[in-house]
Amino acid sequence: MGFKSSQWCWLLVVFSQSLLADNDLWQYGAMVDLSYIQALQAESVQSWRSKATSNRLNQFAPNMGMFYLRKLNSEDSRWGLELGAQAGYDTDGQVPSEQRLAGYSILRYLSRANLSYLAPLGNGVTITAGLMNSFIGFESMFAKDNNHYTRTWMADYSPYYLMGIGAQYPLNQQLTVGLYLLSDYDYLAYRNDKPKYGGQLQWTINSQWKLSQNLFVGAEQKNTDSQFWRYLSDTILQWSQDDLSLTLAQDIGTEQIDNPELRQAFWLASALSGRWHIDGPWSVALRPELYWDADGRITGSQQLIKAATATVEYKLPVNSLSMLFRGEYRIDDSTGKQGGFYRSQTAQGELVANQQLLLFSWVLSFDR
Repeated sequence: MGFKSSQWCWLLVVFSQSLLADNDLWQYGAMVDLSYIQALQAESVQSWRSKATSNRLNQFAPNMGMFYLRKLNSEDSRWGLELGAQAGYDTDGQVPSEQRLAGYSILRYLSRANLSYLAPLGNGVTITAGLMNSFIGFESMFAKDNNHYTRTWMADYSPYYLMGIGAQYPLNQQLTVGLYLLSDYDYLAYRNDKPKYGGQLQWTINSQWKLSQNLFVGAEQKNTDSQFWRYLSDTILQWSQDDLSLTLAQDIGTEQIDNPELRQAFWLASALSGRWHIDGPWSVALRPELYWDADGRITGSQQLIKAATATVEYKLPVNSLSMLFRGEYRIDDSTGKQGGFYRSQTAQGELVANQQLLLFSWVLSFDR
């Protein structure tokens, strides 16, 4: 028997009252960032080959602007939501070159669009459905949330966002498990209509150490047979004490490519990011990393990338407003059959193995 209109209205009133029950659970904010990245190997305007974010070199670039509205869950107000919008050059890198999802041209400007519910089961199950922040990876799409302005290769080739439904359950104060039913690895892509699966284990070892183990499994090719599924393991180990923090992250992925050779593709990524808050507004950060795309499956080129990034930050907070100035030196080295970086925009066939960058960025954010 279907619902009458009066019953639907009653449900809508209950839902609205639940959302508005506690103003302290509402959060909102905005951010805009601007950068200038000088490639020392060339003077002309060019692009950062294979990079999905902050990839405009030798020019001023408004890479990201965004705002968000968030309502948290609680035992007294169980419904939550997230809404967010974004724009800027960094959204270009989220659009796949082929097999695009219908409506991608609009969805690319959304960073959050989900509802959540804290179910009163055991210690509380949080169920979230819609477009959500990815549980995979340790770096955010938004520079204000990271130790560095430029992101790792690992971050650019793992999901920043995912679409689907997920449930998180705290087994105790130290262990939380999560299970997810997802669309594609690239959330703006449409590879097939089969669901993909995700899992997460978060372990707060003690006040200093935290470990997160994340998994992604599913068909990312037109042939959805299980032998062609993609498997990704994402491991994040964090340590922090006073003004010093360290994060070690590692990804290992593989899938068999559906072609006459039936080649098994592998990729591996690792990064170690350390941050030291010196005093007052000053902080420094250092990050070595590597990305090995043995078969060119992820970056589009068979290459081994080694990189190191050093960042100096000056943060000026004013109430809920924060202004970040960052200076960054970065060196990337790409070797392999198809490795290298552009020397100039007009001669993109001419590649050099080594790229050195000097970066200056300004990030203005508001969070309440």
